[in-house]
Order: sequence, then C-alpha cells, then structure tokens
Amino acid sequence: MPLAKIMTERFTYADYLTWSDDERRELIDGVSYSMSPAPGTRHQRISRSLSLQIGNFLQDKSCELFVAPFDVRLPERHGLTDDKVDTVVQPDLLVVCDKTGLDERGYTGAPELVIEILSQSSAARDIKIKFDLYQRFGVREYWIIHPAEQTLLVYKIAEDGLYGAADRYSSDDTVSVPLFGDLAIHLKDVFAE
Repeated sequence: MPLAKIMTERFTYADYLTWSDDERRELIDGVSYSMSPAPGTRHQRISRSLSLQIGNFLQDKSCELFVAPFDVRLPERHGLTDDKVDTVVQPDLLVVCDKTGLDERGYTGAPELVIEILSQSSAARDIKIKFDLYQRFGVREYWIIHPAEQTLLVYKIAEDGLYGAADRYSSDDTVSVPLFGDLAIHLKDVFAE
C-alpha cells in the first residue's frame, strides 16, 4: 500500500473490532494510535493505588470504576453504528455514573472522570490530543498524572464547556473529589514505591 494512502486512511470502530488483540490501539477521529509498549511498574502501581482508593469508595454507590483495557466509544451523536463511530479510547481509569452507556464491549459516551497516567510513549497524546477530545465530549474531570514528577493535574469542565486552569497537586497532597461526594485521594499512597 502506498505510504500516502496509509497516512490518510481513516478508520472506524467497525475496523477496530477486526484488528488483532496482539497490539492495543486507540482510534481518535479516525486516526489509529499504538498503545505499545505495555505500561511499566511505576504506572501499574499508581493505577493499582487509584483503583483501590476510588473503587473502595464507590462500592455500593451508583457510579462505577473501570480500568484499562476498557473501550470507551465517543460517537459524535447518539445512535451511530460501528461503521460511523471513529473514536474509541482506553483511558487508564474512568468512572461512569450513567450506566445506560455500558455494554459487553465497554462504554459509549463521556465518563464523569477520566484518568491518564503519562508514559513516554503516550504523554504528548494524553496532554494535547486527549485533552481536546475529552473536553469536546464533555468529560467532567480529566486527570493527568506525571509519575516521574509525582504530580497530578485536575481539569474540570466549566459552564462554557471548556476546561479551566488545572488544579495542581504533588505527592504530599490529598485531593478532594466533590464530583463523587466526600471522596479524597491520598497522593502519598498513589506515589508510594
């Protein structure tokens, strides 16, 4: 296939479903992105700590936590078929409260909370492309965690539909999450080695 064809080819969720499970990929506005290599040890520890803190808090509540790999389909409008949906991402962690979007293939719609843990291979995509994507689809809170710096940026959607300036946290902080009541995330535990 000519290189120009490969560079301009657009894909849909129907295409995505035919791809091998050997390599995790995301599809953003029809463009395929590799998610290789697998997350490292520090990434996994951060994900596990957040999963425990958030998951334990949400137990017996109406919202639910999911961890990667878990497909989140973001269609431009309700009711699109797989061959018309051109965006499917796999956030590191996400919380959904509107469970009508859940099915056996993942979730359709904007989660209330999305958390991305930066890695060298995904940092630029998480900071720019996914920031714009999650804002566009109305994800209420977008968290970006920088493992090496032990920092967290929390973006909250404002009334105008845009993310305001980030709230910034370091490993000594406790993060209140009023989105889910009295949830508090202890970052010293998140960044513990």
